[in-house]
Amino acid sequence: MTVRRVFWVALGAAAGILVVRKLTQTAHAYSPEGIAGGLSNVADAFREFADAVREGAAEREQELRVALGVDAGVVDPEQARRLIEHPTSPKD
Repeated sequence: MTVRRVFWVALGAAAGILVVRKLTQTAHAYSPEGIAGGLSNVADAFREFADAVREGAAEREQELRVALGVDAGVVDPEQARRLIEHPTSPKD
């Protein structure tokens, strides 16, 4: 065998191995276990997003309660008006 022939045999074997690995991975991705794993990842991402939204809403609610004086029982009308007109402005 010449070096050239050994090279082409080795290249063909390597290409064959890569194709088989890719087909195996693709088949696993479309198997019930693969689909379940993918859906599980999506569900985890939605759960993390919902947790972040709830956390942000709780923080904003606390900021509003402090700004409006709800917890202290005192409501400053000027501060309430500014908060209503510019809800995303920084705190005083």
